[in-house]
Parts: sequence; C-alpha cells; structure tokens
Amino acid sequence: MAPSLDNRSSLLPKPCTHPMLARHACIAYNQCMQYTIRNVPPNLDTALRSTAHRQGKSLNDVTLEALARGAGITGEPIRRRDLTKIAGSWHEDPAFDEAIADQDTIDEAIWA
Repeated sequence: MAPSLDNRSSLLPKPCTHPMLARHACIAYNQCMQYTIRNVPPNLDTALRSTAHRQGKSLNDVTLEALARGAGITGEPIRRRDLTKIAGSWHEDPAFDEAIADQDTIDEAIWA
C-alpha cells in the first residue's frame, strides 16, 4: 500500500545532525576523490594506453600524471615551443640587409 500524501515526508532521509560525522564523511570523500571522464578522443586514449604500456604503469597512473602536467602542478619546468629565447636577439647585419634588398622592391608590372 502506497503511503498517503501526509506521510511521504517521513520517507525522506533525515539530515545528519552530528557535525563530527558530517566532517569526517567530507574528509573521507575528498581524500579518495574519483572522476569519470567521458568522450575521450581515440587518439588520446591510444596515447595514454601506449604510454602506460611502455612505462609499465597503470592507465590510471599515466592519466593522473598527464592531468597534473597539464594543470602545471608537477613542479617540472614547462617546455615552451615558441621563440622566447631568441626574441630581442637580432643584430644588425649590413650584408644580410643587402642580400635581401631585392625582396623589398615592388614590381609595378605585377601589381598594375
């Protein structure tokens, strides 16, 4: 027999009134935090699995390491792929300027 509308509130779970229990539950939950990652692209899946196999590690360990690297929290220096190291290092070179001078001229016949 279904409960009457008046008694349905008695079916709801009672809130935890013990603050220590709630605190410990929260700590336990956060210490073993788990994620579910959906829609992993096939190329990423292949890369993670091959890395795990090559390094003799679990897929979970390799994935956590990749996430930590991506988040920048590994303490390893981030490898930059830009021209920062050579920016501002140009030195005037008259021989170079003379060699490319023809590239600075506009052929009016082509653009007319």
